[in-house]
Amino acid sequence: MSSSRRSSSRFSQDEINDLVLKLQSLLPNSSSRCTSTVPAPKIVEETCNYIRMLHNEVDDLSERLSQILASVDTNTVDLLDTLISLLQQ
Repeated sequence: MSSSRRSSSRFSQDEINDLVLKLQSLLPNSSSRCTSTVPAPKIVEETCNYIRMLHNEVDDLSERLSQILASVDTNTVDLLDTLISLLQQ
């Protein structure tokens, strides 16, 4: 990379490293938590996988909540109480 292109970069290498470390700290049970240096692309890949997993989990929980709410008779059950009990599970 030429020095002119490097100087026009939006983030410095130190800033990128800091951002990668912040991403790494957000990953639960990650292989990137080990003390050895993990390459930034690996951390970004793990972060993307984790975000995909969270999206899937949200979709699954939303579907489950929709099914439960569809089976609730709103004439006989207070909807707020139902939601509170679901959230406490």
